[in-house]
Amino acid sequence: MTAKTKKMKAKTISKSTSEYFDYSLLAVLVFLVCFGLVMLYSVSSYSALIKYGNSMHYLTRQLIFTVAGFAGLYVASRLPLEFYRKVAFFSYMASLALMALVQTPLGKEVNGAKRWLKLPGDQQLQPAEIAKIALIIYIPLLIIKFGKEYKQLKQTAKVLCAGLVAAAFALFLTDNLSTAVILMGITVIIVFISHPKTKPFLMIGVALVVLVGGFLVYVVNFVNSTGNFRMNRILMWLKPEEYSGDNFQSLQGLYAIGSGGLFGKGLGNGAQKMVIPEVQNDMILSVICEELGIFGAIMILILFGLVLYRLFFIAQNAPDLYSSLVVTGIFAHIALQVMFNVGVVTGVLPTTGITLPFISYGGTSTLFLLTEMGVALGVSRRIRLD
Repeated sequence: MTAKTKKMKAKTISKSTSEYFDYSLLAVLVFLVCFGLVMLYSVSSYSALIKYGNSMHYLTRQLIFTVAGFAGLYVASRLPLEFYRKVAFFSYMASLALMALVQTPLGKEVNGAKRWLKLPGDQQLQPAEIAKIALIIYIPLLIIKFGKEYKQLKQTAKVLCAGLVAAAFALFLTDNLSTAVILMGITVIIVFISHPKTKPFLMIGVALVVLVGGFLVYVVNFVNSTGNFRMNRILMWLKPEEYSGDNFQSLQGLYAIGSGGLFGKGLGNGAQKMVIPEVQNDMILSVICEELGIFGAIMILILFGLVLYRLFFIAQNAPDLYSSLVVTGIFAHIALQVMFNVGVVTGVLPTTGITLPFISYGGTSTLFLLTEMGVALGVSRRIRLD
């Protein structure tokens, strides 16, 4: 074989194993974010005009964080995977420290909840959002570190404890149950996917379902009132007819869904956005159903389905176990948040305050969600196609 032939063969091999980049995920993501901005303006313009005298108040602030988020996406997609290994533990500890700072004078209370840190320029930061991405890159590092010992109960418990600590900080220091549930959910899903033994997890899952079912039966039959606001939310969910006055937001959201019909009243023509409190946050899907109908809601769910499908593809074809588990964590985060939000809006779950990714108003959430997607796109860049 001549030198020229060898050179041509090597060139052919390098082309056949070229780097891959998931443009499909990026395209769906851009469309979803743009759609979210349009709906945010439609949903929030009235309340923004009444409260701030500027109908574009929420849209402007969201645009700033969206641009920053896409910048974070680009940077995260270009960083080497080794970088995330190096900063994983520091990010995890920093997220815990930031959540602890909420209880200091640096903390800021909004609508009765103290979950934010004060930033210059009348901005605020929600540390619990940082904890999500920190946990996503840290849990896989622990699993890789334990190696073969990971299948032992002791080492598995240590991994789960890392998620439990983050969830406890979110619950007790920032008073955010919904984020605590998501943090623990991300941890459990990563552990379940990576662990060689699935039977113990299935048994624990069945036991939890039985316990939760028994608790709900007890609440329905024996609990009529309580001073705990989380318990009251469960009561409002189980007995909406008895707590209609306290369940105003959820009931108005259901009215919005019902009045939208199949194709909705038209973009901008919704009426319930004028009465639902903080509609631009976790209840935005209800007004989308009112203005675009069930058809519009189904289109949104299809888009989220495409995002999850692409994340599944990247995780399945990732170049190593660490990057595969990181993308699995991102998949779990998006899936859990969408399921919880849809469940709350439709009345399937009690009110939790979880936003709809890429669509609900929330600067910190948008910034770090887009950064997470940049991490996934960075992993896709390392995939080799034969």
